[in-house]
Amino acid sequence: MAKFLIADDHPLFREALVGALSPLFEDIEILQSDSLDSTLMTLHENPDIDLILLDLHMPGCENFYGLIRVTQDYPEIPVAVVSASDSIEVVSYVMSFGAKGFVPKSSPTLMIADALKTIMSGEIWLTEELKAQIAQIDGEELNLAQRIAELTPKQFQVLKLIHDGLLNKQIAHELNVTEATVKAHISAVFRKLEVNTRTQAVLLLKKLNLED
Repeated sequence: MAKFLIADDHPLFREALVGALSPLFEDIEILQSDSLDSTLMTLHENPDIDLILLDLHMPGCENFYGLIRVTQDYPEIPVAVVSASDSIEVVSYVMSFGAKGFVPKSSPTLMIADALKTIMSGEIWLTEELKAQIAQIDGEELNLAQRIAELTPKQFQVLKLIHDGLLNKQIAHELNVTEATVKAHISAVFRKLEVNTRTQAVLLLKKLNLED
């Protein structure tokens, strides 16, 4: 039996996807989650999940953090991002952060099913149009994605809190760690992002903003 996890905060979309995919796969179980926390909990409770269909806009998933967290915590489970944010920059980040495919939410059901079967077979899946566009993506964009992808989930959390304007003491309280640990995380973030200041780090994170 194949076991999928649909991680999306829109219940109508989840239900529609369940109804559309169920007849196209034999002997399938489909689980659902609506936030990063519930996604991580479901993954922890179901280590036999075969595939994750992940939205980029769920609570807790801002600036690709959800994708980065899931792919780093569960590298053995392939992730197919299903999103309405389908600019080539977003797709290039998604693939650099470890997704095995990007499926636009506007895709027909049969195309989504084909994408999932391809990914489950161990291959990468993109539409032909996205393949052509991603081959021409700016090197600077890919370099940024690669640098961000090197951050651990905890380092990414620290970066997000810096972005929110929190001081080291406040970050330490938020994450329940010492200020010395926060400083170590910040040093690692600066080194991996190749920046020297908080402002430079925040500007890089802003480039990942999906709300535009």
